[in-house]
Amino acid sequence: MAVTKLDAKTALIVIDLQKGIVSLPTVHPVDRVVERAGALADAFRGHGLPVVLVNVAGGAPGRTERPRISEPFPAGWADLIPELDRQPSDIVVTKRTWGAFASTNLEDQLKALGVTQVVVAGVATGTGVESTARQADEQGFNVTLAIDAMTDLRAEAHAYSIAQVFPRLGETGTTREIIDLLERSA
Repeated sequence: MAVTKLDAKTALIVIDLQKGIVSLPTVHPVDRVVERAGALADAFRGHGLPVVLVNVAGGAPGRTERPRISEPFPAGWADLIPELDRQPSDIVVTKRTWGAFASTNLEDQLKALGVTQVVVAGVATGTGVESTARQADEQGFNVTLAIDAMTDLRAEAHAYSIAQVFPRLGETGTTREIIDLLERSA
């Protein structure tokens, strides 16, 4: 379903646009994802709405069949990219899991601000973005996904999340559609 509404208190959550992640090979050009996420952040800030910048600084404990990116990460790996133009009013969340709500206080921070809806963008579509969207939905937030402001390392993961998972979690739209709706809602 296309994006139809933004609640009065909607927050933007940008997932893992950090130096170590944006240097990885992605399905879609990451510079376009960065540009669109930056445009969303500017629009949300311009309307006095919360912007959440999320980075990942490790992985959850436990065994996996596929090797994880090994820690410790190189210096600067988890640093948010400067193109996001981090502002003092931004909420910054460092996670060690796929989703931004698990093992962080993000839910509490957003609910304290009266947030009822989130727009999610970033990398990677099938892991960090999808996990965050699932967790937001489970915590009772309305969810919108900026589908042109995300990419993945794997084409099949990106395509599956957009076509099969996201329509069951909320609404999807382009950066332009979300910004236009934000402008009309003001």
